Amino acid sequence: MATVELEAHVRDEAGVAVIELVGDIDRSAETALEAAYDQVERAPSVVLDFARVPYINSTGIAVIVGLLARARKGGQELSARGLSAHYRQIFEITRLSDFMTILEEG
Repeated sequence: MATVELEAHVRDEAGVAVIELVGDIDRSAETALEAAYDQVERAPSVVLDFARVPYINSTGIAVIVGLLARARKGGQELSARGLSAHYRQIFEITRLSDFMTILEEG
């Protein structure tokens, strides 16, 4: 399986910082995720948009945990949206969903 290098685009949606993720989340995604998060670290609420993420591996989950730790340390609310049913289940199994809000599409 060919890896699709992650791109992370930051935008504002009605006062909420959104990081749109495009590509695979694995070890190589850490730099892009950290750079995007640096742009929003002062926002009170951050949404990670996974709608265009086809693949997340265990190292990618660890990178997301690192972002969650940064958000919690900074007093931010971190949410996820656009997760496929499979990755929603992974977030539940790994208990990420205990520490971040999983938003319903709608």
